[in-house]
Amino acid sequence: MFEVNNLTVALDFFKLIMGELIALFIGISFLVALLQRYISKETIKKVLTKPKKGFQNIFGAALGAITPFCSCSTIPILVGLFKSGAPFGGTISFLISSPILNPMIIILFIKFFGVKTTVIYAIFTFIFAVLAGIILEKMGMEDQIKNVAIKGASDEEITYDVISGTKGERHAKVFKLALKDTFSLFLKVLPFLFVGAGIGAFIYGFVPESFISKVAGPENLFAVPVSAVIGVPMYVRTETMIPIAKALNASGMSIGAIMALIIGGAGASIPEVTLLNTIFKKKMVVAFVVSVFLVATISGYMFNLFVI
Repeated sequence: MFEVNNLTVALDFFKLIMGELIALFIGISFLVALLQRYISKETIKKVLTKPKKGFQNIFGAALGAITPFCSCSTIPILVGLFKSGAPFGGTISFLISSPILNPMIIILFIKFFGVKTTVIYAIFTFIFAVLAGIILEKMGMEDQIKNVAIKGASDEEITYDVISGTKGERHAKVFKLALKDTFSLFLKVLPFLFVGAGIGAFIYGFVPESFISKVAGPENLFAVPVSAVIGVPMYVRTETMIPIAKALNASGMSIGAIMALIIGGAGASIPEVTLLNTIFKKKMVVAFVVSVFLVATISGYMFNLFVI
């Protein structure tokens, strides 16, 4: 198993994936940083509170898709939305779509899995975010919100709408801040990129394809729900998971099992669920986790059926 040829294959895979990840991450992060500097948290609150009933869920899911906040920043926004009177269903749709459907994930998906898989993933996750908000609101989960205060939310957030000066000066300030954000985030995420590329390279070079195909291939009907179960409590950054998923797919793991793993991990990681426990009562937290597990499992089976 541990032969020179395997090591060469693994190193080649590592160099290729690592180079692509670094280039993509810096480029995407800069665009995302610009987006976050132009779209303030207050803007999100205003947009979500205006739509007519029936459209809040669509608006919430769409806002979550274009505002790539991590769970640590999504939670304070969530509390602020509730306190500002935003509709429960639309806010939940925002909460769900933000970590599983954002520019970073979409562009990485296009690069490593192709346009067709990415489009299907985007459609499935968007519909799920909309429906989850509607269903949880219909179930009366609004009374599961705890009376909490916003803690740790920054009052010094600098976005385009609060910068003074001419338009040119304001745009220049935003670009400088976005560059600073990009390289600050890159230095923090770089270890995760190395870990993800390293694990992916090891899987690609040393783990036999026959083993992965047997355990998590399309012929194994239980591969999808098992992957969803593993993904839900797993705390792995999406940037780490993508190269691992690519290697697993190349080694024989079904696309459905991979999607279940990614959706489960991105949608309901342990840190996010812990933070949600400070906002919601137990019934709502359980309903949220079950919802993510179900969409991860259903999406996984649908991917196996429709994606070749």
